[in-house]
Amino acid sequence: MAIGAGPGKGADNPINRLVEKDTVPWYKKPNLRMLYFLMFPTCIGIEMTSGFDSSMMNGLQAVPSWDSFFNHPRSTILGLLSSLYSLGSMFSLPFVPIVTDRYGRRAAIIFGSVVMVIGAALQTASQDFAMFVIARFLLGFGIPFAIVAASSMIGELAYPKERARIGSLFNASWFIGAIVAAGVTLGTFAMPNNWAWRIPSILQVTPSALQLTFVWFIPESPRWLVSKGRGEEAYAILAKYHAEGDLNSEFVKLEYAEIETTLELEREQGKGSWRDFIASPGMRKRVLICSFLGLATQWSGNGLTSYFLARILDNVGVHDDHTKNLINLAMTCWGFVNGTTLALTVPKMRRRSAYLTCTIVLTLIFTGWTIASAEYQKTGSQAASRAVIAFIFLYSPAYNMGYNALTYTYLVELFPYHARAKGIAVFQWWGRAAGFFNQFVNPIGIQNAGWKYYISYCIFLLFEVIFVWLLFPETSNRSLEELAFLFEGEKLREEQEKRIKEEVEDNGAPTPGNSSDKGSAVHVEHSQI
Repeated sequence: MAIGAGPGKGADNPINRLVEKDTVPWYKKPNLRMLYFLMFPTCIGIEMTSGFDSSMMNGLQAVPSWDSFFNHPRSTILGLLSSLYSLGSMFSLPFVPIVTDRYGRRAAIIFGSVVMVIGAALQTASQDFAMFVIARFLLGFGIPFAIVAASSMIGELAYPKERARIGSLFNASWFIGAIVAAGVTLGTFAMPNNWAWRIPSILQVTPSALQLTFVWFIPESPRWLVSKGRGEEAYAILAKYHAEGDLNSEFVKLEYAEIETTLELEREQGKGSWRDFIASPGMRKRVLICSFLGLATQWSGNGLTSYFLARILDNVGVHDDHTKNLINLAMTCWGFVNGTTLALTVPKMRRRSAYLTCTIVLTLIFTGWTIASAEYQKTGSQAASRAVIAFIFLYSPAYNMGYNALTYTYLVELFPYHARAKGIAVFQWWGRAAGFFNQFVNPIGIQNAGWKYYISYCIFLLFEVIFVWLLFPETSNRSLEELAFLFEGEKLREEQEKRIKEEVEDNGAPTPGNSSDKGSAVHVEHSQI
């Protein structure tokens, strides 16, 4: 039995049984189809900003006008320019759960997007090194508000049948931003003036502008509404999008009862403070896993190709700037293809199996990458140089299988509602801290140690395999409310099932308006939100 498995999971859960009976695809449900359409620019597309930033910083290193404007940054200075994005995120993360839980998922997305618009504008208008650094800090400060709120909202709004896939697409949007940035820098790098880097900088505002445009049309998280005593609005949203407006839907009544009962039990277990967050063994295990994920998503070698591909290519004999930008664009397009494909397919796998496959294959690929780099340094072999480039391209699907396709899906499943924003914020903090360390140290390590620096990543990847094997629980094919007490024991789970059954039998759902009118859910939602 997988860690955390318990009674009532999988097909034994009434909600799962009803979902399995629903054979109508999402694209034939007008309301659900519109919800997913709105989710893309508002929630799923948020990681486009991070992808754009990463690819842009990669591309700018091969833009002569940027390189000369900032006095040829290398080593420590280049690390500082890249790492300020992560440092800004680290400073904002303590405040992210406060905004997300107190004011709602939508408010956090709006706040983060506004800050990122300001950061992108300053970056474009930069007149010196200090102004560029402050702009990158602001971009990093804003992104966690949007990421934490949006990843939570996707899991809390999506229909259970598509929840895992929609959540997995969240990280896949990173490649859309990365492709645009790689293409733009390839198109502007030869411009003889500063617009060669200012044009990519101003285009970084695009994802945030999309979020600020569409966020007003997407509903708030039903779970957040229930937590604030706004159950009637939450029920109307569930009925509109999960039952196409049918207020008498058995599925919606059961789903609402499960949400309300689980939130009630969570409140009885703790008040949702930071002290409660680490008070119980189950919560400490969750914090350990999410902290590990934060480190692993950055310390698996991806930081090398995301921000310092140009310097890596220098080390294997590729010095032409146009060739570097072509490789950057090709690698980004390849990442988008395999990342999106894996996001749509990997959620069907068991979570532990996917993560184990991911970490084992990454270890093997990175070991080969290190050996090929060493061979080139010793002999100058062109075959070794081409092997390094091949391993970089092989690395992409191996990483995307687990850390890209499953991370936010897994985090949403791992944490109960009252701790979800804090859990994702902790994950983000460790990820940004690891990213800051990498972005600051990587250029120094690449310049001073060359291929020997890669050995540290091989060692950490081996540790990842062991950690996943020993500590990762299985969470697939279970509702968020089922997973709320994953580590808390069967007694609490049985109490949850008992209360849900009583709630449904008592017809405790706050059916708004005229329950005989299938379209009334739509009317109530628009009139109250």
